[in-house]
Amino acid sequence: MDDIPNNTPEYSVSDLAGALKRTLEDAFGHVRLRGEISGYRGPHSSGHVYFSIKDQNAKIDAVIWKGVFGKLKFRPEEGLEVVATGRITTFPGKSTYQIIVEAIEPAGVGALMALLEERRRKLTAEGLFDDARKRRLPYLPRVIGIITSPTGAVIRDMIHRLSDRFPRDVLLWPVRVQGEGSAEEVAAAIRGFSALPVAPKGGGAGHITRPDVLIVARGGGSLEDLWSFNEEIVIRAAAECHIPLISAVGHETDWTLLDLVADVRAPTPTAAAELAVPVRADLLHMLRDRGARLAGGILRLRDRLRRDYSALIRALPDAARLIESPQQRLDLTIAKRDGAIRSSRNSKEMALLALARRLSAQRPEARLARMAERLKGLEARLPIALANRITLARRDQLQGRTRLDALAERLRRAPKLLWQQQSDRLGKAGKLLGALGYKQVLGRGYVVVRNASNEPLRSAVLAGAESRLSLEFADGTIDVTPGAGAATEGGKAPARSARPRPGPDQGSLF
Repeated sequence: MDDIPNNTPEYSVSDLAGALKRTLEDAFGHVRLRGEISGYRGPHSSGHVYFSIKDQNAKIDAVIWKGVFGKLKFRPEEGLEVVATGRITTFPGKSTYQIIVEAIEPAGVGALMALLEERRRKLTAEGLFDDARKRRLPYLPRVIGIITSPTGAVIRDMIHRLSDRFPRDVLLWPVRVQGEGSAEEVAAAIRGFSALPVAPKGGGAGHITRPDVLIVARGGGSLEDLWSFNEEIVIRAAAECHIPLISAVGHETDWTLLDLVADVRAPTPTAAAELAVPVRADLLHMLRDRGARLAGGILRLRDRLRRDYSALIRALPDAARLIESPQQRLDLTIAKRDGAIRSSRNSKEMALLALARRLSAQRPEARLARMAERLKGLEARLPIALANRITLARRDQLQGRTRLDALAERLRRAPKLLWQQQSDRLGKAGKLLGALGYKQVLGRGYVVVRNASNEPLRSAVLAGAESRLSLEFADGTIDVTPGAGAATEGGKAPARSARPRPGPDQGSLF
């Protein structure tokens, strides 16, 4: 088989990729592709957008270039069913084919409603629809700003209704109310009105000033026709607006996200004009009624004040009597003031004289004279002070010598005095010991009973348990045996041992 000639033309990879690219672009130069967005992650760092469009059986890559993405009025979202318009081409770097998207829109009303609900939840979470942000409309605005199409019937109906109710100055900002670029124009109009300067209180001429109330109006239509008023750019511009805003988009059954962010929602543009201004005839009638009531009240108040004034005049006392006491207090105050002035003047004169005397005494001549006299006195006192100092030094020397002799004499007598004091204390202690010792007690007839170990016994029970006892008297000691006779120093038999009993005058030894 290697010998069989092969006449198939040979392509390089680049040539084949280019040929495929040209074939696809020629065959599918302009297509509309319907499917679900998949893998959407937002713009790349380069600004281009890459994602896929799929259905239940297939998937194709999609690209939106940076310049096209910035002009899209509808932004892709993950999972949303769309219709993409563009051209089919290949990407040779990966050998894949893709669609270059030039326009994209939701596929049907269901997709728009899903997108609208998702956007509503997002903006609600940000707090743009909170009731706390709503502002009250002015009762009678001087200037009314209207954002709508200048050629439709809406503006004519609104101006006609304003003229019937209460003619006011109207500023019209013409915009497109549907189609590509309409949302940007509406948002720019809201921000433009909000950026105008506030009118001065006295009014100003020759300058366009900020309206007191703003109306965004459009007639009825389908969801696609009203979609511009659901765009996020319009909602955020309305939320940032400094002017109370009325939303009048569609008929009464229509609703948009602008209705939720506006301060007041009107069911129709004509109803918005009615909400903006009151009825002039009703206002004039109310003013006339209140003016009549005010005039009647003023007349009644005048009559009452006049009666009260007359009664007060009759109740007032004589004017001369009213000022008698204040006049007397004024005279006393004047007298006290004059006395205080004189006293203050005298005291200040005395102080001035004292200062003059002190100042004259501080003259250089006087001060030199006093210093000279003082110097003479010091010169006269110097010999006397020197003599006194010498006398005091001698006297201190004699006194010191006398004190030293006295201290020496006390030092010589101190051992004798100390010995005598210690002897006296020792004698007193001996006397106290003799008075408190038990020997003195024995002299009064008491006896100390000891056992064989020479320990004193304090009870008869202990004495009965001993085999031998020793009795100590004041003049000697004898040994006895309990229950038996004992020899004495005189040779006589002692009396029978008996239980000792204290006499009537004998106290306890212990």
